[in-house]
This record gives sequence, structure tokens and C-alpha cells, in this order.
Amino acid sequence: MVFTWRFFKQAAAGLALAGAVSVSGLGNGAVQAQEPEWQHGSALNGTPKYAADVEHFDYVNPEAPKGGTVRLAASGSFDTFNILAQKGNLAPGVALIYESLMEPSLDEEDISAQYGVLAEAVRFPDDYSWVEYRLNPDARWHDGEPVTAEDVVWSFKKAIELDPQRKFYYQNVEKTEIVDERTIRFSFDVSGNRELPKIMGQLTILPKHWWEGTDDKGEARDISRSTLEPPLGSGPYRIKDFSPSRQVILERVDDYWGEDLPIRVGANNFGEIRYISFLDDSVQFEAFKGDQYDYHVERSSSQWAKRYDFPAVKDGRVVKEIFPDKSRGVMQGFFLNLRREKFQDPRVRRALNFAYDFETTNEIVSANLLKRVNSYFAGTELASSGLPEGKELEILEEVRDLVPPEVFTEEYTNPVGGSPDKVRANLREAVKLLREAGYELKDRKMIDPATGEQLSIEFLYRDKASERSLLPYSKNLEAIGIKPILRLVDTSQFINRIRGRDFDTTVLAIGQSLSPGNEQREYWGSEAADNDSSANYAGIRNPAVDKLIDKVIFAQDRETLVAATRALDRVLLWNHYVVPQFYVDETRTARWNRFAHPESMPEYSTGFPTIWWYDEALAAKTEALK
Repeated sequence: MVFTWRFFKQAAAGLALAGAVSVSGLGNGAVQAQEPEWQHGSALNGTPKYAADVEHFDYVNPEAPKGGTVRLAASGSFDTFNILAQKGNLAPGVALIYESLMEPSLDEEDISAQYGVLAEAVRFPDDYSWVEYRLNPDARWHDGEPVTAEDVVWSFKKAIELDPQRKFYYQNVEKTEIVDERTIRFSFDVSGNRELPKIMGQLTILPKHWWEGTDDKGEARDISRSTLEPPLGSGPYRIKDFSPSRQVILERVDDYWGEDLPIRVGANNFGEIRYISFLDDSVQFEAFKGDQYDYHVERSSSQWAKRYDFPAVKDGRVVKEIFPDKSRGVMQGFFLNLRREKFQDPRVRRALNFAYDFETTNEIVSANLLKRVNSYFAGTELASSGLPEGKELEILEEVRDLVPPEVFTEEYTNPVGGSPDKVRANLREAVKLLREAGYELKDRKMIDPATGEQLSIEFLYRDKASERSLLPYSKNLEAIGIKPILRLVDTSQFINRIRGRDFDTTVLAIGQSLSPGNEQREYWGSEAADNDSSANYAGIRNPAVDKLIDKVIFAQDRETLVAATRALDRVLLWNHYVVPQFYVDETRTARWNRFAHPESMPEYSTGFPTIWWYDEALAAKTEALK
């Protein structure tokens, strides 16, 4: 599944439609089968948790009060509200004004389960060769115009026309059809891919009539270009006001069409949401301490351990709360750009892992609050471990001749440091690997005999705080003759260099859902390696990886999906494309104590700010926002 975060909604409806249709069958010829029934929701594995007649989700407070303001921080500047513009920086909060056809709840183990939003119902055949969505007849844009099938098809065509990532992601869509004014069909060029009907439901729907109209100056709008004209949406919020690159203010839509949908009950409670932009993380945190915004997610373990001793924490005006993070896995590490010749040899890549002393860095810099990444799906049941067996082994046997032999004979583990003796042993192993790869250690420099040049590695980063972990790593690299170059750049230059693949290595994180699928092609697939807009930052081109990605995508049940994902994970690890770094399996938050949340929180999200609300009694004690 796609890994972008959304606000989660549901619509309940769906009647069975009788009749028969000729569909392609197994074996020879065609068979007759009943048309698939319309459903209010769907799941990749089994049945969705919530039935069509549910009044609200279990994790909300249906009596939550409406109103109040919440202020959130956003990193970086912005200069556009157009989600499809390929130039410019998108303003924070824009996703709240739009909606998709279907979206998931926050408390299901099968996070691929989806419920209708703009679409009241969905149906697809047993071979998953197409999917149809039926729009909710009440769905309206903020100007009162109905959301139509034409809006859906237009939105899809514009998305794949303007956004290379979406074009790659939706590459299996062969045909789009307007069946009637409320029904849309997407046909696929493959069958058996259970995820395709689900990812079509994630499509963000835009108003065709607005984008093809004119602005208040009488000028034609252009969906391909950046704009700071507040766009028309259909969601629970609209843009009230903004200051370019500084602040966006959203207001709750009083006559929002979906107010009474079961997925909306108890959600979207704030009357106003403000996003305040900050260009520097340190300045941002100081602003939080000074009550300039309300809710902070702490991503620095060092800061979490050392910097929350200011007066507002001590007297209770600021509350620290940790939520378990069970919704995703992650690979965070130093991504090595395989487009550089010096990283082509896996022994060089593995040597760089031996030079990374995670344990010492974790103790000194992060108060031992981090865990070492040991999988491309770290923190989930999808992570490989031990030696392959059962169905996973069967899958790996199909690519045995294409993968490192260690895949079958050794459990993947990262080198362990943490003491001078262990670090010295690891550095000796790194030198050994580099020599096996053809390098020579001369005058304390690791030299490539073919060029006579010292092996150097540029580390590209945009946050000076990264140097806390980069500097110890650099010293270890210098100790084995490698020349590290630390390159601090601003955010725009960082993004441009990553997009242009102009880097040796940089720290990146790829989030993973619990139901991996088509997005794996974009992360690790050969076809994405030369696509500058893809997330295949390392430039991986590996036929075994491609075959295993297909095994994941076309898995017919959860057991096979897990086995195929573990097989993919194991092969990626043993190719040493990334020097694994660290992760946390919890979300650390701090907030000014003027908000409340349901007693029973969703298992897979903090739900903030969607299901939280402004608590006037708490706010009165915390010097409420004036």
C-alpha cells in the first residue's frame, strides 16, 4: 500500500446488483459468473471490521465538542496549494480540503481495509481485473456542485499526466470508463493483483469545473502550475487565510456534506487548524517551548531525553505522552548511490557497515533510546529473521542463482560495536573487505590502484543536528583510510540533489505499511532506478529483487504475502544497499495541555488532530489561546 498519511473517513452503503456478465475464466474459453456485489468497504485479507450499518468507529468520542483552535508546526516554506504541481513547495494542510474515494480506519490489523468516502460502494471480480466505484449522491464540493464521475476520471488522468510518481504507481491501469454519472470503472492490464482495486480508492479527487474555470481576475487556471489561490475542495476543512511561506489557517466547513457519515462522527472536531512554518528545527522547538504552537512530535531521542526540563513541563502545562507505533515498518540508513562506480562492489558497501558503530552512538548521542534497523521492514512481522524456511524458502529457491549464497546459509546481522575492542575488530574486517574489493591501504589512505585516488565519500545532509551521528562515523572511516566529506546544504538544494541523484550517500527513511504491494516497485524495482521522481534512491537494479517484488504484489493470501516480503527483505539485506541506521517503535509527543482524546485510542495511530478536541476546562488552566 501507499505510505502517505491521510485523514480516515467512512461512508456506509452498498446494495447488491443482480445480473450476469461474461468474464475471463480459468482454463479454456470464458465462463458465466454473477456480477460482483457492491460493498460498503473491502479488505485485502478477509472482511472489513466495520459493517455497513455502523454508527461510528470504536475509537472516537461521538459526543466530542466542536470548536477551538489547534496550532501545528510545519517544516520549510511553501509557495503553492496545487497538489499536482511539480515545481514549488506544497503548503501544509492542503490534504484536509480534499477527499479520496475510499480510506482506511485506524484500528484494524489489516490496514488495507477501506471504507467509502466520496464513493459509497465498490465492487470488483474475483480475478481483480477491474474495479468500479459508485459515488455517494450527497457528495458535494464546497461551492455546492456535486462530485461527479467526470471529476474522478479527470483527476486520475491529470494525476498520471503531471506526476511521474503517480504514473508509475498506477501503471497497471489500462482503461478508465464512466459507466454512468455516479459510477466509474478502472480496468487493469493484469489479473490476480489484489491490491489494484485498493490503491485506486486512494486517488485524491479534484473538481474539474473549478480547475478548468477562471480565477477572480478572469484568468484561466492551470492545474500544471503552482498557485497560491486557495483551491476548491470537498473535505471537512477549507482554507480560511494564509501568509505565503509562513502560515496556513484552515476552518471547519459548517455545511460539510459528509458531516453525518459514520466515519465522520467524532472526527474533525477543531473549528480552526493553523499550520505555522519554520525553517529551522531548533527555532521550531524554541517556539514550542514558548507556546507558539500546541503539539510537537519529537523525532530526536537525544532531545527527548535531555531537553524537556523547561518550566511548562514541570508544572504540567505541557504534557509528554508516548504512543506505541504499530502501524508501519521502516528502513532508515545511509543510502548508497549505486550509480557511483565506487559503490558497485557489495564488499565495499558491507565494509561501510562495519565502520558504523551504532551502539556507541546510541549510548552517547541518543541515551540508548534507539533500536538498530535490522530489516527493510523493521518493527513488523514482515521482517526476516533466522534462516529461511517453509514458504519463504520455497519462494527463495526460485531465485537461488540470482542472490548471494548467504541468503540461504547465514542469518543477516549487523556488526556490533560499543567497545574499543569490538570497534577495532569491525574496522579490521572493513579493511579486509576493501582489500578484497581491490583497494590498497597506503600511507593510511585507502587507494584505488586503478586511479591512484583515495576512496572518498560525500555525506549530504540538511540538518546540522545530523552531525552528532555523522562525526563519529566519519572518524571511523578516516581510521581505515576513507576520506569523508560532510556537505551541509539547505533544504531546496538537498531536494534538488536527491532528485537529480547527485549524491554519494545520505540518510533517508522509507516507511512501510503492514500490507506492502505495488509501491515496492518504486522503492527497489529496476524500472524505477532511472526515474528521478521515484523513491529508488539507491538505484537498485536486481532481477531477483524484481521477481520477489512481483511475488509480494501477486500474493493471494496473508501467509504468502508475509513469506514473500520476508524473502524480499532478506535479499535486499544481503546485497548491502544501505548501511542500516536506527528506528523507534513509538511516537513521542508533547503538547500544551488544552486538548483531550478518546479514552480508547486507535491501535495504529495517535489520531491527532483528527479525533482529538479542544478542552475548554484544560485550556483555562493552561492559559488558553487568546
